[in-house]
Amino acid sequence: MLTATGLQSWSWNTAARGWALLAGFPVLLTMAGFGLVLILGGGGNGKGSADSFAVAWNALPAIFVVSLVAAGIWFLIAWALHQWMLDRMTGSHAVTRLEEPRLWNAMEVLCISRGLPMPRLAIIETEARNAFASGLARDRGSVSVTRGLLDSLDDRELSAVLAHEVTHLRNGDARLGVIAAVFAGILSLLAEIIGRGIRFRAMGGGGQRRNNNGGAVIVGVVLIIVAGVLGALLRMALSRNREYLADAGSVALTQDPDAMITALRKVAGHSNIEALPQQVQAMMLDWPAGEAGAGFWATHPSIEQRITALVAYGGGRTVEAVPPPA
Repeated sequence: MLTATGLQSWSWNTAARGWALLAGFPVLLTMAGFGLVLILGGGGNGKGSADSFAVAWNALPAIFVVSLVAAGIWFLIAWALHQWMLDRMTGSHAVTRLEEPRLWNAMEVLCISRGLPMPRLAIIETEARNAFASGLARDRGSVSVTRGLLDSLDDRELSAVLAHEVTHLRNGDARLGVIAAVFAGILSLLAEIIGRGIRFRAMGGGGQRRNNNGGAVIVGVVLIIVAGVLGALLRMALSRNREYLADAGSVALTQDPDAMITALRKVAGHSNIEALPQQVQAMMLDWPAGEAGAGFWATHPSIEQRITALVAYGGGRTVEAVPPPA
């Protein structure tokens, strides 16, 4: 990657990292499929590990194709149910201009000034301060904000957050997030099935059949488990990456990095929404990682990391409160 020297190069580098991370999912899914064929290759018919490896190797092109087809079917289901599921899980509801004039006016000014399509606007009735963008088509997106966020931000900060969410829509991040979730979900499901199978056999439920396929089975199990773990890590890394990119997009749209910084400061420590599934957490403006979710397992960079990047590349200032421009 090139060294980032400003907002544009930072955006380019961040986008390139995102696509590189996304490219890792088909590789991991093929790896897991290879492991599954290794496990099944002997078939309990006395074949040895060498035969199982040969079967898996010869099946590799088919494994790759089948993996992509399975992911594609899962993605189509997610595409059809995406917004409905999000509304149900978050409790968000669409609002009109009459119901939320301030929110509508802020979004309308932003969209008209930048020639962007007006997204569907929705509210989540909670005191938590958060927001997310959804919609798998760029021209039919939705932006949801919590009541707590809307009440706590001034007009500049609200515009900055809306620009952040609109950038998610422009970049197709909801679509990328669903693709990542589909791949990670398949990998996790395979790992769970294999784990249950191992526990079943350990409890004596697998019968007494013996064959010479033990080495291939062990390798297959390890490949599937490793692919599942790496898939989860890739998904988290992709989520963190897209947050940086959306922060950069907010600055590009509003030319007001300080408003994004003060908005993030107001969100910090107030973003948690109870009982939200992990798939939705990754879509939020911020999500508190906690001790167990820090580092590689976090869905978001920390607020301080994001502010540091906005100062370094977006021209922002590290201050608690910023006076309005003259």
